[in-house]
Amino acid sequence: MRIKQINNNSINQIMLILIIILIGIIIFKNLFYYLPGFLGAITLYILFRKNFFYLTEVRRGNKTLTSIMFILLSIVFIVLPIWAIVDYLIPQITSFLGNTDQIVSQFNLLKEYMADKPFLKDIDMSDEALLAMLQRFTKYVPSILNSVAEVGVNILVTFFVLYFMQVHGRKMEEYIIKAIPFSPRSKDEIWHEVDSMVRSNAIGIPILGACQGVVAMLGYWIFDVDNFILMGILTGVASIVPVLGTMTIYIPLGIITLASGQTGNGIGILLYGLILIGSIDNILRFTILKTLGNVPPLITVFGVLLGLKMFGMLGLIFGPLILSSVGVLIKVYSNEYGRGSAIILDDGSTDFPRKDLSN
Repeated sequence: MRIKQINNNSINQIMLILIIILIGIIIFKNLFYYLPGFLGAITLYILFRKNFFYLTEVRRGNKTLTSIMFILLSIVFIVLPIWAIVDYLIPQITSFLGNTDQIVSQFNLLKEYMADKPFLKDIDMSDEALLAMLQRFTKYVPSILNSVAEVGVNILVTFFVLYFMQVHGRKMEEYIIKAIPFSPRSKDEIWHEVDSMVRSNAIGIPILGACQGVVAMLGYWIFDVDNFILMGILTGVASIVPVLGTMTIYIPLGIITLASGQTGNGIGILLYGLILIGSIDNILRFTILKTLGNVPPLITVFGVLLGLKMFGMLGLIFGPLILSSVGVLIKVYSNEYGRGSAIILDDGSTDFPRKDLSN
């Protein structure tokens, strides 16, 4: 009886793949602390890629100086504004949480108002519910304060990695393209999805949050909301919350205003939020954001939920990317092993159309 042996070449390939996966897991596990820094560098590289290559290859600029220029621009227009917002929010929130008498007073006022209102009276407004809510909320403040060092380290990692990615960009891309074992069309599909998703979320989400925050701030000022600047910033930040979004701020604020006896201002806040603040989301998604990348709403919602759990704030960008990668992989499978999209050439071989990604 003849025994069929496994090809040594196949065994070597399997062993090599297993070793690569094992080493990758070890590296990922031990460098997970710096993962936000690497993801931030990838995001900035994709955002600056075309401009960097234009300045260094077309305009013949120095790669080192050009990369440093983009790093300085990132610090001025990204890091410093975020730092200013956080620096403003933390003392305000800490001061608010420290004023327990005011919190209890407003909570009791709200409880009395909701006691005989349809739908609202079914919400649990017991003292235990207030205590549980405050405990859940306050536990995040120390974690934010303690993570300052981690954020600082990852910012340094971001710019350090970004510098080398830009200076050696062409070589890096050539290496990655060669390492991906797919056809040119499949590689184009992958790159197009990554580029579109990163640009859409990295640019679109801040634009959306800033616009909704400014519009909300104006409305809160009109309707005499105490500390309308803080409430406007919180509304802009809340725009990243899936499904509910800015409603998590302006609806409770409107109800509290109604409970305090300011009926006109309370109704005004609720109508202003539903009509203006809420409509900003739809207007921007169908205008500015659609030009950046036409991302399906379900991908955005569930991608944000997935990303925030996995990567923190950077999950806003990479969560939808991971979720949309399922569709991309299906396209890649169709390109590699399907027959429907192949073009039959004169010599009987197959080829696939490809897009020019050289820019």
